[in-house]
Amino acid sequence: MNANGVVTSLDKIMHWVTKLAFLNFLWIVFSIFGLFVAGVFPATVATLNISRKWIGGQQDIKIWKSFKSIYRQEFISANLLGWLFALIGLVLYFNYRLLAASQGEVIFIVPFAFYIVIFMYILTVIWTFPLLAYYQASIMRHLKNALVIGLTKIHISIAKVIVIFSVLYLSLELPVLIPFYTFSICSLVWIWLSMHVFSKLDNRSISEKNL
Repeated sequence: MNANGVVTSLDKIMHWVTKLAFLNFLWIVFSIFGLFVAGVFPATVATLNISRKWIGGQQDIKIWKSFKSIYRQEFISANLLGWLFALIGLVLYFNYRLLAASQGEVIFIVPFAFYIVIFMYILTVIWTFPLLAYYQASIMRHLKNALVIGLTKIHISIAKVIVIFSVLYLSLELPVLIPFYTFSICSLVWIWLSMHVFSKLDNRSISEKNL
């Protein structure tokens, strides 16, 4: 590789480093803007949406303007979904505490069923937000599709959980990453894995229509 090639490659790397840091900054700012309680979910959907546009080839979009527009557009639906998941998660947590306190007094089928519910809950959460960032549909349709895709594409679901857990774990070990890259890298890989599935589903749907 000649000197110009090295300079060009470094320039591209720095360009992406800067863009990811700015996207992460926007996630934090807009989460705070909504006092976290109302801001974190629409900021997450906006971050996923910007990442989707980048992966889709729209790498020169105005990040601030697009983020702000998506944040406003998805504010209600993202909060409805986010708080629905938060409430269900809270109920599941209290049920877990009850099961843990029962010390084997319940029949084995109860904890078995409980962990299946936990599994389905996680699948639904990790697929619903990318669906919201990718498709226009009702909340109920997103929830239904998230569970179906999560189950039928279980290998991608597992990959998502591993990646998200790894990024969060690394960020806790190196907290300096949190204000710069944690959320943007998480969203970029999260939506990239999702789009891998969505593209195949879209192509299959188009092929079936053309038959």
